[in-house]
Amino acid sequence: MALPDLGLDLRRLPAPLPMWHGQVGRDAWSDVARTIADSGGRLVSVWGVDRRARGGAMAACAAYAVFEGLVWLELPLDDATPGFPDLSSAFPCAGRMQRAMADLSGLHADGSRDDRPWLDHGMWLPGNPPLQHHAEPKAVGVGTLPADYPFVCVEGDGVHEIAVGPVHAGIIEPGHFRFSVVGEKVLRLEEHLGYTHKGIERRFTELAPIEGHRLAGRVSGDSTVAYAWAYCMALESAWASEIPARATWLRALMLERERVANHLGDLGALGNDAALAFGLAQFSRLREDWQRLSKEAFGHRFMMDAVVPGGVAVDLVPPMLDRLRKQCDDIERDVRALKVVYDEHAGLQDRLLTTGRVTPQLAAQLGLTGLAGRASGQTADLRCDHEWAPYDRFEVAMATHRNGDVAARVTVRFEETFESLRLIRAICAGLPGDATHAGLQPPAGPTMGAGWVEGWRGEVFVALEIGGDGRIVRCHCHDPSWQNWPVLEHAIIGNIVPDFPLINKSFNLSYSGHDL
Repeated sequence: MALPDLGLDLRRLPAPLPMWHGQVGRDAWSDVARTIADSGGRLVSVWGVDRRARGGAMAACAAYAVFEGLVWLELPLDDATPGFPDLSSAFPCAGRMQRAMADLSGLHADGSRDDRPWLDHGMWLPGNPPLQHHAEPKAVGVGTLPADYPFVCVEGDGVHEIAVGPVHAGIIEPGHFRFSVVGEKVLRLEEHLGYTHKGIERRFTELAPIEGHRLAGRVSGDSTVAYAWAYCMALESAWASEIPARATWLRALMLERERVANHLGDLGALGNDAALAFGLAQFSRLREDWQRLSKEAFGHRFMMDAVVPGGVAVDLVPPMLDRLRKQCDDIERDVRALKVVYDEHAGLQDRLLTTGRVTPQLAAQLGLTGLAGRASGQTADLRCDHEWAPYDRFEVAMATHRNGDVAARVTVRFEETFESLRLIRAICAGLPGDATHAGLQPPAGPTMGAGWVEGWRGEVFVALEIGGDGRIVRCHCHDPSWQNWPVLEHAIIGNIVPDFPLINKSFNLSYSGHDL
């Protein structure tokens, strides 16, 4: 399918990656979704926007990844019919996004088979949804307990339920997992998330656009660079601004350091979940060294607030660039040695191979994306598919696998670590010599822009609308965990309960980035 085949009137957004925006009617909303799905395109996100405070209307929005780039479509709605055609028949991953959209914006998917609340646990005080223009901030009633969530019940001889969470045994984020099992074999898993909902998208509307990057960088702390870059790209797109080449290269440097840091942490945790404590000790040591140098170079272990509108907040001097290159050499040597240990450890491989398998066919059907998707044969990586500066200089090698099990997700992490180390060395060696920041000038009138970045977990997307008064009308941040959490429910089927921590960690999805 070529973009003109959609028959839409699209406007190209000024952004480093190819992105378009357009409006559709109700029939086209469904027809375009089906056409994109049938041609192998992907649903990136679904959200709602309320422009009535500025004389506009409510609208349902959807972003799709197609061969040419990203297409952001909106369906205008009126107060009399604040519903939109269900997208889950074409894209199953739309289901939970639409349920969250109903909770936050009051827009419901007509014909949806699942209209259970998702982010609202029955504790918000009565009133309008929080993202409608006349809504009061949502408060939790004193002494209020969460409403009972209607989990799907599995019946039969010997079937029983195991409830896990939302409070877990470790210092991790909260989420509830309801297992239906026979013995130790899992028949069904159903998740219930939303426990870390913080009202981030409403908070954006209270900030000046030039300040929003700090909040975006805190949507999911382990992806602070990806979110901050996506927000800044959206703002720079909305304001039709260009940034210096050196700033773009430094953003990519930080993004790859973020990718390596998370892969090192996950590889150690996966070894530990399979009873290889040696792996946890070694990878924890490497990650600690990595993050200490990040703090020296960028002022923060996670490089938080280093990506700013117009560029970056920190420049690097030649001695620091030399230290970063040398650390890549040291880390790669140790990681390659540890990969041999992992590959040749019979007990570890016995736990990893065939565990938590997601076939390429199932991955494509459910929209599995990012690292987990590439481990199941889904060849999508923005750094390769839509090369933007500086990735257009480096011929990024995409790491993929087809087995779709925990072992495949471990292998992809190793390969992506090595590739990111190569990219960091190349960036340090070829860093342009111009400025690191350019001032942004907001134009008159309402504007919109989008940011799309390949984070370590998958693609991070930000859609930003700014009103004629210079205030944020809507900022929607999307984490790839929205697509991947439902796939985890399928990955555990047929496995035993004790393997769930291992399977779950191999996906390592974000609660905070999902719950917003």
